Amino acid sequence: MDNTNNNKLIAKNSILLYFRMFIMVIISLYTSRIVLKTLGVEDFGINNVVGGVITFLGFLTGSLSGASSRFITIALGKGNYKNLKNTFNNIVLIHGLFSIIILIIGETIGLWFVTTQLNIPQEREGAAMWVYQLSILTSIGSLISSPYNAAIIAHEKMSAFAYLTLSDAVLKLLAVFLLIYTPFDKLIFYAAYICLIQLFDFIIYIIYCNRKFNETQGITLKNIDSQLFKEIFSYAGWTMNGNLASFGYTQGLNILLNIFFNPVVNAARGIAVQVQNIVNNFCINIQMAINPQLTKSYATNDLKRMHELIIASSKYSFYLMILICLPLAIEAKIVLEWWLGKFPEHSVSFLRLILISSLLSCISGPIITAVHATGRIKWFQIYEGTSLLSIVPIAYITLKFFNVPPESVFIVHIIIEIITQVIRVKIVLPMVKLKINEYFRGVILPILKVTVLSIIIPIIVYNYISVPPIVEFLILGITCITIVCLCIFHFGCSEKEKDFILNKFKK
Repeated sequence: MDNTNNNKLIAKNSILLYFRMFIMVIISLYTSRIVLKTLGVEDFGINNVVGGVITFLGFLTGSLSGASSRFITIALGKGNYKNLKNTFNNIVLIHGLFSIIILIIGETIGLWFVTTQLNIPQEREGAAMWVYQLSILTSIGSLISSPYNAAIIAHEKMSAFAYLTLSDAVLKLLAVFLLIYTPFDKLIFYAAYICLIQLFDFIIYIIYCNRKFNETQGITLKNIDSQLFKEIFSYAGWTMNGNLASFGYTQGLNILLNIFFNPVVNAARGIAVQVQNIVNNFCINIQMAINPQLTKSYATNDLKRMHELIIASSKYSFYLMILICLPLAIEAKIVLEWWLGKFPEHSVSFLRLILISSLLSCISGPIITAVHATGRIKWFQIYEGTSLLSIVPIAYITLKFFNVPPESVFIVHIIIEIITQVIRVKIVLPMVKLKINEYFRGVILPILKVTVLSIIIPIIVYNYISVPPIVEFLILGITCITIVCLCIFHFGCSEKEKDFILNKFKK
């Protein structure tokens, strides 16, 4: 398949993923509002922090998911279907072993932490324990279904991925209506229902993959390749360091906020994170469509194509993100009021800071995909993971000794994220023979120009406008989108890209 057809496939898959995203955004916004209202701020915060403890073990899921995607995509890129079958068989076995590890850690260290360290009201300790146990089962289900999810994405079957994840969202929407009328403890019921949805997803993924992909059929212990098993296991082990850091600073910060403050602050963070997860889909969708071809380009030694995809993916995903994040950050208070009515203190400031971190993290995705394609991840994971792991201890010291507000932990996160991105660039670009100055001219310089020039006029308008909220939102929204689009065209696009855009408009 030539690059023109590949680009058309990326465009088609991106459209499918954005169609999925818009439906899921509507469902997610509605369900989040009702869940918060039905559970109450305290139970919502308990669900967020207790479920987050076992979610912390999700670094195992993330590590194995990255390994699955990498090895399956490389085998597909090389066209070696015998090796593909063998690879998938070994991946499933490794996921099974790690699910046992999650169970053991969850019922020992994790259980001790929940019962002795978290700040949970005494009358809700029983419900919190139910949430924790059900979260362990949900996490294991997610881990075991991960290889099948990776197979769908590696084969670039984004329509199937979209429909399967949409069914998951619809089931969660149904949970909202059941939650309102259930006679049982609402917090326990919600956790149990989410666990059942994960089981349903697992079954559907297996059925679809077994019907569509030969390599997912007939998984047996007899087909274990010790050398390949060791290679995948070693790769997953090194990615575990980076994923441990990622989950460490997300759930670690959540736990710090609980220890130094209370569940209401966790609820505020939970609200901000839900908005962040929705917004991140704008970045994730375009990168999910590009990543398989980026990896396959490396597998076929087409480094020129790989460089083009790294630059394009980094730049365009950032532009999409700033189109959404800028008006949302400026009008965070109005958006939260419309969405939730009443919301916990700190929600507005948390949301604004988390959106900044989302903008930073979206340009890291293509770099991370590139290094995973090479398979040479040892030193990358050591340096990246060490840098990100420093977020929690630095945030702890800040809270412990300087009597600062909870917003400080997010500021620490933003500073460390910038430092980490510099580390990623200096390690990965030489590996794939992409010159740092070429990356700077193609990615960093354009997005800096767009960011700085885009925020000036909207902030001036926000500070001096005095109209009803709905009018203010419309004026700011139109202003932000117009200014950002103009800045992207004039300062964020190359001459070739400008000509392409103008030709499309002329047609």
